[in-house]
Amino acid sequence: MSGIIGKKIGMAQIFEENGDFIPVTYISCEPNTIHQVKTAEKDGVDAVVIGADKLKKEKKTKKFKILREFTGVSEGKKGDTITVDTFNAGDEITVISTSKGKGFQGPVKRHNFSVARRSHGTKEPRHGSTGACAMPGRSKPGIKMAGRMGNDKITLRNRKIVSIDTKRNLIAVKGPVPGGKNGFVLLKKQG
Repeated sequence: MSGIIGKKIGMAQIFEENGDFIPVTYISCEPNTIHQVKTAEKDGVDAVVIGADKLKKEKKTKKFKILREFTGVSEGKKGDTITVDTFNAGDEITVISTSKGKGFQGPVKRHNFSVARRSHGTKEPRHGSTGACAMPGRSKPGIKMAGRMGNDKITLRNRKIVSIDTKRNLIAVKGPVPGGKNGFVLLKKQG
C-alpha cells in the first residue's frame, strides 16, 4: 500500500549517539481499513479508498470519520487493514495536512507588511486605502489586502521517517507538520 492516514500528536526531539538532536513530529497511525477498491474497467481509474478513525455508531452510508483515495494502486481487497509496517525508517514520504486556521487577519499579519513609524504626529500606523485616485477609481485585482488566513491544504515532500514504533502505531517524521494536535495527516510513499 502506498499510504496511511494518521493523527498529529505533537513535536519532540530525538537525540543521536554523537549528541546531535533531530526535531520530529509524532503521528499516531491506528490501523486503517480498505473501504473500496476501484478498477479501470468499472470506475475509470485504478484506486483504493482507505478509511480511518472508525465511528462508534456506524451509519448506513458512513463508517469512518475520514476517507482518502490513493490512485494508481490496485493491490488489496475490501476490508484489509493497513498498518505502520508499510513504511520503514529512513523512507522519504509526502505529508499532506491542513494548516491551523487564523480567521480574518489584516495585511500586516497576513502578508508581512510593515507599519508606519509612530513618531512625528502619525495618526494611523496601520494601512488604509489601497485604491488609486479618480482614475481608475478602484482597487486593482490581486492586491494584497486583509482576509481569511490559514486553514489551507499543505503538501510537504521529501520528509524523512526517523523512527517507527509498531507497538504504539507511531511514526516520527523529521521536522514540523502543519496543523493542530489531533488533526488528520495523510502520509504517502514517494515514487
